[in-house]
Amino acid sequence: MSDSTADVRIRKTRPLLSPAILEDELPLSEENAVKIANHRRAIADCVHGRDSRLMVVVGPCSIHDPDAALEYAERLQPVAQRVSDAILVVLRVYFEKPRTVVGWKGLINDPDLDGSFQINRGLRLARRLLLDIAGLGLPAANEFLDTTLGQYYADLVSWGAIGARTVESQIHRELASGLSMPVGFKNRTDGNTRVAVDAMRAARCSHWFPSLTHEGSPAIFETAGNPDTHLVLRGGDQSGPNHDAESVSKACEALTSAELAPRVMVDCSHANSGKIPENQIGIAESIAKRVSEGDKRVFALMLESHLLGGRQDLQDGKAGTYGQSITDACLGFEETETLLESLSSRLMTQ
Repeated sequence: MSDSTADVRIRKTRPLLSPAILEDELPLSEENAVKIANHRRAIADCVHGRDSRLMVVVGPCSIHDPDAALEYAERLQPVAQRVSDAILVVLRVYFEKPRTVVGWKGLINDPDLDGSFQINRGLRLARRLLLDIAGLGLPAANEFLDTTLGQYYADLVSWGAIGARTVESQIHRELASGLSMPVGFKNRTDGNTRVAVDAMRAARCSHWFPSLTHEGSPAIFETAGNPDTHLVLRGGDQSGPNHDAESVSKACEALTSAELAPRVMVDCSHANSGKIPENQIGIAESIAKRVSEGDKRVFALMLESHLLGGRQDLQDGKAGTYGQSITDACLGFEETETLLESLSSRLMTQ
């Protein structure tokens, strides 16, 4: 009988490549680094009201097929250019899927969709996709779920999110305080916004916390604090939608009381849409109307969209329909293109 008290429930370990090795394999060019730095500045200008354009984070609920994601990006890029006078389009590129209980955890954790958890392969796929997107000139958005994985690709991300399930987590607030891009905090899944306001305040401060260096060694980091944090309203499973003018007013009052700028992003999906993707259209158009009439409290929207609308279940570990979500149902690309052009036309007439 073993007397060991360490790792008694660990079945197996595998080597994990270091962020530095992955970056050496898949380097960021100087040209694309300049693009990403410019994207981050433009997004920060939207956050703080220095850029009057409406920012729209749009793309798949989660990435499960890099080829389909790249095709989506290639189709989105000319649309983003056409509407760029009124809208700053940011491509949603989410690699990790937070689960309420269990389920597929995203491209990085399980790239083969079969429970084999080839994480090194997932990291390579994620970084390669982000490099391709950078080459197209599109800014990329990502939710930071695992607090160490960002070391592998954060240099390629222009906007970050801390999700509704991790917004109360101290380590995620510490992480956000050191991230190099603007970061949005979603309200909690039940609809509570106070925790997200508290998270914003915390992430603006300097923190010390242990993590891994770029070379993969343990270290203690000191952060400078992130001045570009903001609130994301995604509705609540208990409280219902919070995209309406009254809910935005209440959220902005809470921000003002905390001595934060009264400006928010609205996630048109999740509890705000009742997870009915088509509902995102009416929400986005309603907010654009309010913005065009002079209400500047909503500076950004988020939309879930893929090449094909709806969603599908995996069959024997495979996605049978190319370009369709395997997590939350999404708008189709054609609907999304029409919506972005409609929003742009409305905003240009203000």
